[in-house]
Formats: sequence, C-alpha cells, structure tokens
Amino acid sequence: MAAFAEGVPCWADVLLSDLAAGRRFYGELFGWTFEEIATAYGSYTRALLDGKDVAGLVRKPDGRMPTVWNIYFAAKDAAATAVRIREAGGRVITPPVWIDEFCVMATAADPGGAVFGIWQAGSHPGFGRRGAPGSYGWAEVHTRQPRAVDAFYRAVFGYETVPAAEGVPATERVPATERVPAAEGAPDDVVLWTPRGEPPDPRHAIGGRVVIGERYPAELPAHFLTYFVVADCDQAPRTVHRLGGRVLKTPEDTPYGRFAVLADNQGAVFAVLAPSAAG
Repeated sequence: MAAFAEGVPCWADVLLSDLAAGRRFYGELFGWTFEEIATAYGSYTRALLDGKDVAGLVRKPDGRMPTVWNIYFAAKDAAATAVRIREAGGRVITPPVWIDEFCVMATAADPGGAVFGIWQAGSHPGFGRRGAPGSYGWAEVHTRQPRAVDAFYRAVFGYETVPAAEGVPATERVPATERVPAAEGAPDDVVLWTPRGEPPDPRHAIGGRVVIGERYPAELPAHFLTYFVVADCDQAPRTVHRLGGRVLKTPEDTPYGRFAVLADNQGAVFAVLAPSAAG
C-alpha cells in the first residue's frame, strides 16, 4: 500500500549535469549523504538525511534537458491518472513505466505548461522524512492560467482549493491597494490545495497555486517550485552563495514562515522555508 494519499507530493529529484558537484552542494547545504542505486534505466542517486530518503539526484541524459527540480504526486494507479490528465486538458510527456520494482513513474504537464511527475509506489514509497530541516516541506505551481489549472488539479487529484488569505490573521492581510504578485505576499493570487477527503482548510493543505504576476518576465515559464525546510532562512542563502549558487529572492517573512528562493551551482531553482509556529 502506498504511504501517501492520492495527489500528495511524495518525492522530488533534481536533473543535473554534474552529480559530483550536486552531491557536494546539497550535502553541505542540507547535510545529506548519498547512495547510488543501479536501475534498468541507469544510475540513480538517493539523498539521505539521518538514513531516511529525502530526494534524488539524476544525471541528465541529454544536455539540452533543463536543470530543474521535479516534484512527484502520489498515484494509486499511474495509468488511470494519465488518462485523467489527458481528459482534463493536460499532456502526458512520459507514459507510466515501471522503474525496476521501485515505482511506476510518469511525467506530465498541466494546461498552463508546468511539468510534474506521477509516482505509483512499489518498493519505494517516496519521502522517508519530510517537514524537518534538510527535508522536503512544500510545493506550489506558478502559472499564468489559474482558472484552467485549478480545474485541472481538481479533476485529476480531487483537490479542493482554499484562498491562502483564509489562513492569515486579518491584522496581517495586505490591503488591496498595496498588493503585489503572489510570490511576494498577495493572498488573492494564492490558493492552497487540500487532498480529497480532507477538510478544505490551510491546516490540511499539501501544496498550492500561485499566479505569475505582470512584473515577472514574459519568458518565465509556468513551473513548480519545491521548498526544503531549514532551521535558519537567513543562513541558507549565505551558504548557497558560498557554494557557488545564486540568491534569486532574499529572505522574506510570511504568516506561514520565512522563505527564500535560490538556485544551486548548476542552475536548478528551489526554495527554502523556516516555518512559523502557525505554518
């Protein structure tokens, strides 16, 4: 039986050209150790935190492929999920395929173009640890087509959407005249996802949708942003800079915690989050 309910983010991996450089970068940033696994499709690097699976590192088979973090959503039946993706207006990029006995994996894109993965657990259920410093914490899709994308994920995974503002105390909400794009704090442009069968409220949210605002470059594509939990959101960007990465968004406070957006030393973008007590 899968350890994760349908539609819950259950795994993340990063496509890199230089795995050795990736191991050095993430090993120092998050305290990860690594283990190589041989599969019928090539070598796969498991990232471990205190002996628990937290992520994967994959060598890019083609240099033209993007250097990017991928997020995977749990599926009880990957083939059936692929059918729903097509019926809901998405695109199946890589059809479901067994990766040895570990899982059935597929990749797809939503109507806005954001790419994500499907993970039907075999012997590998997904994250062995999450929510603690050095492990996965959150994922959100950034899109210019919020209505189509909201309807898509509702049809595919049964998500209920909850305005992020419902989880923000009224005293902390931003006046409409002062709002900026969602990634910088505009509650109206952010919705939270709760999985089928769970109460539709922020406490049960497992991810979210963010609108790409007009101030962002037109060439910025729709994408998923994967967050990792850290104990100190101000120290993490300094470490990233020292390791040859980039700080794309300096640390900023939200009602859910303090976050920053970063890129590793090969260009893969991710975020770090030091959750608040409420978050």
